[in-house]
Amino acid sequence: MRNKTLATLLFSTFFISIAAKAQTADTSKYILQNDTDVAKEESGTHNGGGKTIGFNFFAKAKNLKTAFRKRILKPGSSIGYHLQKEDEIYYVISGNGTMQMNGKIFAVKPGDAILTRPGSSHGIAPNADNDLVILIVYEKK
Repeated sequence: MRNKTLATLLFSTFFISIAAKAQTADTSKYILQNDTDVAKEESGTHNGGGKTIGFNFFAKAKNLKTAFRKRILKPGSSIGYHLQKEDEIYYVISGNGTMQMNGKIFAVKPGDAILTRPGSSHGIAPNADNDLVILIVYEKK
């Protein structure tokens, strides 16, 4: 009887430990960052000038091949006109502005997604009366 009780106890302990492990979050499989973790005041990239706030998410993540950034362009700032070397996506979260693409200028607004391809040139700036908040995604090289 004692062996049966001991076997039942060991069996139960084994399954309880498996269930407990299954419910434990494995934080090595993800990284959670908030704007406040990565916000940095910067001038506009690519010689754009002015005041911006850059958010370089997951900059220290090992082997991450994708850059995921957010930028708040303040009035008077911009991402300067530059030649693109890899696919890059701009997504407008809020505000209004203008984008110059291969010499053409067009308006951008919330919900717009712009894919810039290698060999194209572009820049982006907010309108004078608002901040322009964008997400930028591209492959790191």
